Amino acid sequence: MTTDSLRPFLPAKDFAVSKSFYEALGFTKLLDGDVAIFEIGTGAFLLQDYYRKEWAENCMMQLMVDDLDAWWVRIAALDLPAKFAVQAPRPPAVQPWGLRVAYLFDPSGVLWHIAERRPDVPWD
Repeated sequence: MTTDSLRPFLPAKDFAVSKSFYEALGFTKLLDGDVAIFEIGTGAFLLQDYYRKEWAENCMMQLMVDDLDAWWVRIAALDLPAKFAVQAPRPPAVQPWGLRVAYLFDPSGVLWHIAERRPDVPWD
């Protein structure tokens, strides 16, 4: 058996706004239909036009990056709270478990951990 990807489904309270949010962050939209498929690097997810508050606010995604400072510059420049009415992103900080992480919420309440890979830590 061969597998090549794991793609979670994420909720969208407002499908159009969520698609714009992810495009603004730099995700590539591969499909736009009943669901939208977004890709960045080697990862992807399916955005669905479906929303349950309890699910969205308990959903977390992690994006591993090589240069968190460059990502933070991009995130800060987007002014996401003004453009998408989301909570203000939290700047990079080293977490107790050792990763340096910035946090941001999408328009549906999904929490993203943008984390920087550590040298010589193969599971990062």
